[in-house]
Order: sequence, then C-alpha cells, then structure tokens
Amino acid sequence: MGKLWYAVYSQPNKEDSLWRQLQRRSIEVFYPRIRVKPVNPRSRKIRPYFPRYLFVNVDLEEIGVSKLQYIPFAVGVVSFGGEPAIVPENLIQSIKQKVQEIDQAGGETFIDLKQGDQIVIENGPFMGYEAIFDLRLPDSDRVQVFLKMLSDRHLRVEMDANQIKKIKKG
Repeated sequence: MGKLWYAVYSQPNKEDSLWRQLQRRSIEVFYPRIRVKPVNPRSRKIRPYFPRYLFVNVDLEEIGVSKLQYIPFAVGVVSFGGEPAIVPENLIQSIKQKVQEIDQAGGETFIDLKQGDQIVIENGPFMGYEAIFDLRLPDSDRVQVFLKMLSDRHLRVEMDANQIKKIKKG
C-alpha cells in the first residue's frame, strides 16, 4: 500500500508535544500552524490550524496503528468503522497552501469571543460605539456584530475583526 496520510488526534492543547514525539520517532508529520493576531496580546501568537489534529505520512502496514496510538499525547488515529481514515494528498497540499497564504498575509486575526459578548469598536466609522458580538464570518477576518442604536434597537454590521475589542466586566 505504501505511505499515505492519516490524521492523528492529540490530547487537548498537546499538539506541540505530540509533534515533537512524532519527530523523535522519525515519522513524517505535518502540523499546520498559523500566525494569529489575538485580541489579548498575552495569548499565543502561533496556533494550530486544526486544534488537536496532526497529519502523518506513514505505511500503516509497516509500522502498525498501535505505534501511533500509544505515542505520548496521542489519543489515536482518526478512523471510521474501525478503519484508519486516509487523508488525500491533494487535501494535504491544499491545507499547506492555505496556511502559507495566511502567513503571507501577516497572520489571521483570531477572536476569542462568544456570541452575545459585549464589545466596543476601536476604529473605523463606528469607533467608540458599543455592540454585541454575533459571529465570525467563515473564511475571513470579518465579524458580524449588532450595533447598539438609539431606542434599544440593534443594527447588524459586518466589519474587520481587528476593529473590535471585548468589554471587560467589572
């Protein structure tokens, strides 16, 4: 069968440790990470593109599934119906390309906000206004918020994620 790509599931927040363990065992591993611009400046600047997942290129018939499942910090190989799921080479290449595009663009603005959080708009035409965070728009650095208007009405607005900041309670 030869070498194929498989996804390995890691313990929570242990992707870096699992990555090092796989490298120590000379296993070809693809660990997609992206540079992010977090709202909180003390947050990590490099984060996994797929939290808890890494990809390995191995011949499972040669090394066996158990070798991957019992590596420290691994939960197991992603499987369906008891069979390890093969990740197509073209998907791995697409992910590599997307990660490279994000890095070339200077990173991704990462928003640690939940729906309903109170935010303030820090720049742009609505600077100084308060709003309610609704959602992060898929595949973009844009968010949707509900801008507080007069008479308790809210206006749905889309804007760049780096224009908003969570209002701290207290």
